Amino acid sequence: MIDETVEEISEMQTHSSSVVAVKAAQALRDLTDREYPTVEDYLRSLSRNSSALRRANPSHASLHTTQHRIVNTVSDAEPDNVAAAKELTNEAIDDVIDSVESSKDRAAARAVSEIADDDVLLTHDFSSTVLAAIDDAIEAGHSFEVYVTESRPRFLGRKMTRHLSDRDGVDVTLIVDSAAGHFMPEVDRVLVGMDCIVDDTLYNRIGTYPIATAAADNDVPVTVVGAAAKYVDGAFAFENEIRSPSEVLREPADGFKIANPAYDATPTHLLDTVVTDDGVHEY
Repeated sequence: MIDETVEEISEMQTHSSSVVAVKAAQALRDLTDREYPTVEDYLRSLSRNSSALRRANPSHASLHTTQHRIVNTVSDAEPDNVAAAKELTNEAIDDVIDSVESSKDRAAARAVSEIADDDVLLTHDFSSTVLAAIDDAIEAGHSFEVYVTESRPRFLGRKMTRHLSDRDGVDVTLIVDSAAGHFMPEVDRVLVGMDCIVDDTLYNRIGTYPIATAAADNDVPVTVVGAAAKYVDGAFAFENEIRSPSEVLREPADGFKIANPAYDATPTHLLDTVVTDDGVHEY
């Protein structure tokens, strides 16, 4: 299961950072079904496999922090035997999953206050937290028109569009990324998720920065929603992921290069609010 999860994360079959963190945590349960002669062997295996999961996407802050939390919890407890180490691992995994899911739910619930009834929204990429916020708002009686960018090159916005199209009270339109500026005058609020915020920079799926810039030029507020744990300090150095050129162009590049970064950097001064599980941060 661990090898499959590493491949799934690496291939971006799972998009949302909170979902990635949960799947990676669950994958470590596979180790508790294996046999180890000593505690030391088990802890080495736990650390090695956790490192493999983190390397699958070096830019996911949630993935890194949750994996470190699981490994450190087990190692710092200095278990007396393998059985105790496995029990600690399962408990740490449960705690991480509960923390990620509850943080996402609280952040989504807080975001409802930022979304006015009948707002025209624009969102980018696929964010399970943004989706949960819209679901909570619909349950509260709101309705929306939503523009969703395709989010090239992986077209992650198409998945978001399909989810939203199943919701009553949502009129959803899929647009190409470059049309965001064209439709921005019709938009009341840009609502996006986040990979992480480091110092004064939001790192999120490539294309977020030009959308935020277009929003600022049109006086459209930008709201970011995500777990407070995605505010990270110097303990995590964001490393952008340069993905395969084949995602952009299937045939070989002949006489030219293809650049395919996964994320871009948006200065927080372009944001209006960041909604997390612990509050609303204004910029």
